[in-house]
Amino acid sequence: MPISPYLNNRQWSKLFNFLKNDPNVQVGSPEKLHIFIEAVFWMLRGGCQWRLLPRDYGHWNTVFKRFTYWSKKGVWTRLFDYCVEDPDLEYVSIDTTIVRAHACSAGYRKDSQQEEALGRSRGGFSTKIHAKVDALGNPVKLQLTGGNSSDIKCASELIDGDSYRKILADKGYDSNDFLIQGLMNDCEMVVPPKKNRKLQRNYDEHIYKERHVVECFFGKIKHFRRVFSRFDKAARSYLSFVCLACAHVWLR
Repeated sequence: MPISPYLNNRQWSKLFNFLKNDPNVQVGSPEKLHIFIEAVFWMLRGGCQWRLLPRDYGHWNTVFKRFTYWSKKGVWTRLFDYCVEDPDLEYVSIDTTIVRAHACSAGYRKDSQQEEALGRSRGGFSTKIHAKVDALGNPVKLQLTGGNSSDIKCASELIDGDSYRKILADKGYDSNDFLIQGLMNDCEMVVPPKKNRKLQRNYDEHIYKERHVVECFFGKIKHFRRVFSRFDKAARSYLSFVCLACAHVWLR
């Protein structure tokens, strides 16, 4: 095994329970599978080129091909969903964060920037992560868009499918359609109104302070270099790294 594993026995046991039952995962040797997962965590933390992966983890190209195959089959996304265990949905917070994209992330296919969640904004060439977290700041749902997309673009999808007492969001989500969607689901919408609204709405300013949990969540996953800066050309590969970082938040 690698000298400095990222996963303790409890964390690895939980991941292995998922992996051994996933139809797209060939377990083979549990020890070799463990080394592969540790290799991906090493890439997630360091953010370096695949070619620089230490030989202790195996040949870099073998690890890269297996990681890419799992990305195409949605294994990493399902792994994140599996780690989401009993979230506190009394209230949820949604927000976005901008991630600068390295020049090497461009050029996956011609004219594919929008499809690969890349765009140019005032922050430069970037990707935007849309996230929903529970009352404790644990991630529940993710979406990717180009950095030039508005915050409200994925809001409807983020809150769809679950029931909550309150939904917390900043002024960027002050949209009539979004507010109506929440109210139709019997949610209290804790969203401050924009200054240009003719009729200013009241909102619970006390509970709105709890929205800081989503900002803290972004701070946690951006400790991983592979999340903080996007180096992956394919959106599915970058999303896989983000999902693994989110799974780690639940495993802590």
